Amino acid sequence: MDDRKIQIFIDSLLPLLQAGVAFTIPLTLISFVLGLTLAVLTAIARLSGWSVLRLTARLYVWIIRGTPLLVQLFIIFYGLPAVGVTLEPFPAAVIGFTLSVGAYGSEIIRAAILSIDEGQWESAYSLGMTRIQALRHIILPQAARVSVPSLGNSFISLVKDTSLAAMVTYSEMFRKAQEITATTYEPLLVYSEAGLIYLLFSTVLSALQNHLEKRFDRFTAKS
Repeated sequence: MDDRKIQIFIDSLLPLLQAGVAFTIPLTLISFVLGLTLAVLTAIARLSGWSVLRLTARLYVWIIRGTPLLVQLFIIFYGLPAVGVTLEPFPAAVIGFTLSVGAYGSEIIRAAILSIDEGQWESAYSLGMTRIQALRHIILPQAARVSVPSLGNSFISLVKDTSLAAMVTYSEMFRKAQEITATTYEPLLVYSEAGLIYLLFSTVLSALQNHLEKRFDRFTAKS
Protein backbone atom coordinates (compact mmCIF):
# COMPACT_ATOMS: atom_id res chain seq x y z
CA MET A 1 0.00 0.00 0.00
CA ASP A 2 1.52 3.32 -1.07
CA ASP A 3 1.66 6.48 1.04
CA ARG A 4 -1.38 8.00 -0.64
CA LYS A 5 -3.59 5.03 0.19
CA ILE A 6 -2.31 4.90 3.75
CA GLN A 7 -3.20 8.57 4.15
CA ILE A 8 -6.67 8.02 2.67
CA PHE A 9 -7.19 5.12 5.08
CA ILE A 10 -6.17 7.25 8.07
CA ASP A 11 -8.18 10.28 6.95
CA SER A 12 -11.29 8.15 6.35
CA LEU A 13 -11.20 6.31 9.66
CA LEU A 14 -12.56 9.07 11.91
CA PRO A 15 -15.41 10.18 9.58
CA LEU A 16 -16.50 6.56 9.16
CA LEU A 17 -16.40 5.89 12.90
CA GLN A 18 -18.30 9.12 13.58
CA ALA A 19 -20.98 8.15 11.07
CA GLY A 20 -21.18 4.70 12.65
CA VAL A 21 -21.57 6.03 16.19
CA ALA A 22 -23.75 9.05 15.37
CA PHE A 23 -26.02 7.50 12.74
CA THR A 24 -25.69 3.72 12.32
CA ILE A 25 -25.91 2.79 16.02
CA PRO A 26 -28.87 5.11 16.85
CA LEU A 27 -30.75 3.86 13.77
CA THR A 28 -30.11 0.28 14.87
CA LEU A 29 -31.16 0.83 18.48
CA ILE A 30 -34.34 2.76 17.69
CA SER A 31 -35.41 0.35 14.96
CA PHE A 32 -34.72 -2.69 17.14
CA VAL A 33 -36.61 -1.39 20.18
CA LEU A 34 -39.63 -0.42 18.08
CA GLY A 35 -39.36 -3.62 16.06
CA LEU A 36 -39.16 -5.77 19.18
CA THR A 37 -42.28 -4.11 20.56
CA LEU A 38 -44.05 -4.77 17.27
CA ALA A 39 -42.73 -8.35 17.30
CA VAL A 40 -44.23 -9.07 20.73
CA LEU A 41 -47.60 -7.62 19.71
CA THR A 42 -47.56 -9.56 16.45
CA ALA A 43 -46.62 -12.82 18.17
CA ILE A 44 -49.46 -12.37 20.66
CA ALA A 45 -51.84 -11.59 17.78
CA ARG A 46 -50.70 -14.77 15.98
CA LEU A 47 -51.63 -16.76 19.10
CA SER A 48 -54.85 -14.85 19.74
CA GLY A 49 -58.23 -16.48 19.76
CA TRP A 50 -59.55 -13.71 17.50
CA SER A 51 -59.34 -14.77 13.88
CA VAL A 52 -59.15 -11.17 12.61
CA LEU A 53 -56.02 -10.52 14.67
CA ARG A 54 -54.44 -13.81 13.62
CA LEU A 55 -55.08 -13.22 9.94
CA THR A 56 -53.88 -9.61 10.06
CA ALA A 57 -50.67 -10.63 11.82
CA ARG A 58 -50.08 -13.51 9.41
CA LEU A 59 -50.61 -11.22 6.42
CA TYR A 60 -48.12 -8.69 7.77
CA VAL A 61 -45.47 -11.34 8.45
CA TRP A 62 -46.06 -12.95 5.04
CA ILE A 63 -45.61 -9.69 3.16
CA ILE A 64 -42.51 -8.51 5.05
CA ARG A 65 -40.76 -11.88 5.02
CA GLY A 66 -41.65 -12.49 1.41
CA THR A 67 -40.25 -9.26 -0.06
CA PRO A 68 -36.69 -7.86 -0.01
CA LEU A 69 -35.90 -5.25 2.63
CA LEU A 70 -34.38 -2.98 -0.02
CA VAL A 71 -37.64 -3.04 -2.00
CA GLN A 72 -39.57 -2.16 1.16
CA LEU A 73 -37.27 0.80 1.83
CA PHE A 74 -37.68 2.02 -1.75
CA ILE A 75 -41.48 1.79 -1.50
CA ILE A 76 -41.49 3.75 1.77
CA PHE A 77 -39.04 6.46 0.67
CA TYR A 78 -39.51 6.73 -3.10
CA GLY A 79 -42.96 5.20 -3.59
CA LEU A 80 -45.13 6.79 -0.92
CA PRO A 81 -44.63 10.36 -2.27
CA ALA A 82 -46.76 9.25 -5.23
CA VAL A 83 -49.73 9.06 -2.83
CA GLY A 84 -48.82 12.25 -0.98
CA VAL A 85 -46.74 10.76 1.84
CA THR A 86 -43.20 12.14 1.89
CA LEU A 87 -40.77 11.07 4.59
CA GLU A 88 -37.29 12.20 5.52
CA PRO A 89 -34.53 9.56 5.19
CA PHE A 90 -34.29 8.80 8.91
CA PRO A 91 -37.99 8.10 9.63
CA ALA A 92 -38.26 6.19 6.35
CA ALA A 93 -35.34 3.98 7.37
CA VAL A 94 -36.71 3.51 10.89
CA ILE A 95 -40.11 2.44 9.55
CA GLY A 96 -38.54 0.00 7.10
CA PHE A 97 -36.23 -1.63 9.63
CA THR A 98 -38.89 -1.66 12.33
CA LEU A 99 -41.31 -3.53 10.09
CA SER A 100 -38.57 -6.01 9.20
CA VAL A 101 -37.52 -6.64 12.81
CA GLY A 102 -41.17 -6.90 13.84
CA ALA A 103 -41.96 -9.59 11.29
CA TYR A 104 -38.89 -11.77 11.80
CA GLY A 105 -38.80 -11.19 15.55
CA SER A 106 -42.44 -12.16 15.93
CA GLU A 107 -41.68 -15.66 14.66
CA ILE A 108 -38.84 -15.99 17.18
CA ILE A 109 -41.04 -14.83 20.06
CA ARG A 110 -44.02 -16.91 18.94
CA ALA A 111 -41.85 -20.04 18.84
CA ALA A 112 -40.46 -19.19 22.28
CA ILE A 113 -43.96 -18.79 23.73
CA LEU A 114 -45.05 -22.10 22.23
CA SER A 115 -41.99 -23.79 23.73
CA ILE A 116 -43.14 -23.00 27.27
CA ASP A 117 -44.70 -26.03 28.93
CA GLU A 118 -48.48 -26.01 29.00
CA GLY A 119 -48.31 -26.64 32.73
CA GLN A 120 -47.10 -23.07 33.20
CA TRP A 121 -50.37 -21.79 31.80
CA GLU A 122 -52.37 -24.17 33.98
CA SER A 123 -50.44 -23.11 37.08
CA ALA A 124 -51.14 -19.46 36.31
CA TYR A 125 -54.85 -20.15 35.80
CA SER A 126 -54.96 -22.06 39.09
CA LEU A 127 -53.72 -18.89 40.80
CA GLY A 128 -56.66 -16.98 39.36
CA MET A 129 -54.75 -15.21 36.62
CA THR A 130 -56.37 -14.27 33.33
CA ARG A 131 -54.71 -15.25 30.06
CA ILE A 132 -53.22 -11.76 29.69
CA GLN A 133 -51.87 -11.82 33.25
CA ALA A 134 -50.40 -15.28 32.74
CA LEU A 135 -48.77 -14.15 29.53
CA ARG A 136 -47.34 -11.02 31.10
CA HIS A 137 -46.12 -12.40 34.41
CA ILE A 138 -45.34 -16.07 33.71
CA ILE A 139 -44.98 -16.89 30.02
CA LEU A 140 -43.26 -13.85 28.46
CA PRO A 141 -40.41 -13.67 31.03
CA GLN A 142 -39.58 -17.32 30.32
CA ALA A 143 -39.98 -16.85 26.57
CA ALA A 144 -37.63 -13.86 26.73
CA ARG A 145 -34.82 -16.05 28.05
CA VAL A 146 -35.43 -18.58 25.28
CA SER A 147 -35.43 -15.80 22.67
CA VAL A 148 -32.15 -14.14 23.68
CA PRO A 149 -29.79 -16.01 21.30
CA SER A 150 -32.00 -15.58 18.24
CA LEU A 151 -32.92 -11.98 19.00
CA GLY A 152 -29.25 -11.21 19.63
CA ASN A 153 -28.41 -12.55 16.20
CA SER A 154 -31.19 -10.43 14.74
CA PHE A 155 -29.77 -7.32 16.39
CA ILE A 156 -26.30 -8.00 14.99
CA SER A 157 -27.78 -8.59 11.54
CA LEU A 158 -29.67 -5.32 11.81
CA VAL A 159 -26.41 -3.42 12.42
CA LYS A 160 -25.20 -4.70 9.05
CA ASP A 161 -28.55 -4.26 7.33
CA THR A 162 -28.57 -0.56 8.18
CA SER A 163 -26.08 -0.11 5.34
CA LEU A 164 -29.15 -0.36 3.09
CA ALA A 165 -30.27 3.00 4.49
CA ALA A 166 -27.64 4.54 2.21
CA MET A 167 -30.02 3.74 -0.66
CA VAL A 168 -32.57 6.17 0.80
CA THR A 169 -29.86 8.85 1.29
CA TYR A 170 -29.57 8.44 5.08
CA SER A 171 -26.07 9.48 6.16
CA GLU A 172 -25.05 6.31 8.01
CA MET A 173 -21.60 4.75 7.78
CA PHE A 174 -21.89 3.13 4.36
CA ARG A 175 -23.29 6.35 2.91
CA LYS A 176 -20.25 8.16 4.29
CA ALA A 177 -18.03 5.53 2.66
CA GLN A 178 -19.74 6.22 -0.67
CA GLU A 179 -19.13 9.95 -0.26
CA ILE A 180 -15.45 9.40 0.55
CA THR A 181 -15.08 7.04 -2.40
CA ALA A 182 -16.56 9.65 -4.72
CA THR A 183 -13.71 12.05 -3.85
CA THR A 184 -10.80 9.62 -3.40
CA TYR A 185 -11.60 7.14 -6.21
CA GLU A 186 -10.48 4.30 -3.94
CA PRO A 187 -13.56 2.08 -3.63
CA LEU A 188 -11.70 -1.09 -2.63
CA LEU A 189 -9.80 0.65 0.14
CA VAL A 190 -12.67 2.70 1.59
CA TYR A 191 -15.35 0.01 1.34
CA SER A 192 -12.97 -2.51 2.91
CA GLU A 193 -12.34 -0.04 5.73
CA ALA A 194 -16.09 0.34 6.26
CA GLY A 195 -16.38 -3.45 6.25
CA LEU A 196 -13.74 -3.71 8.97
CA ILE A 197 -15.66 -1.26 11.14
CA TYR A 198 -18.88 -3.24 10.66
CA LEU A 199 -16.87 -6.33 11.62
CA LEU A 200 -15.63 -4.56 14.74
CA PHE A 201 -19.18 -3.58 15.74
CA SER A 202 -20.42 -7.13 15.14
CA THR A 203 -17.58 -8.67 17.12
CA VAL A 204 -18.21 -6.44 20.13
CA LEU A 205 -21.95 -7.14 19.98
CA SER A 206 -21.32 -10.89 19.67
CA ALA A 207 -19.19 -10.78 22.81
CA LEU A 208 -21.93 -8.90 24.66
CA GLN A 209 -24.50 -11.41 23.42
CA ASN A 210 -22.42 -14.34 24.69
CA HIS A 211 -22.08 -12.65 28.08
CA LEU A 212 -25.83 -12.05 28.23
CA GLU A 213 -26.59 -15.66 27.29
CA LYS A 214 -24.29 -16.95 30.03
CA ARG A 215 -26.01 -14.75 32.61
CA PHE A 216 -29.42 -16.05 31.55
CA ASP A 217 -28.12 -19.62 31.65
CA ARG A 218 -26.92 -19.16 35.24
CA PHE A 219 -30.23 -17.61 36.17
CA THR A 220 -32.11 -20.51 34.60
CA ALA A 221 -29.89 -23.04 36.36
CA LYS A 222 -30.50 -21.41 39.75
CA SER A 223 -34.23 -21.20 39.18
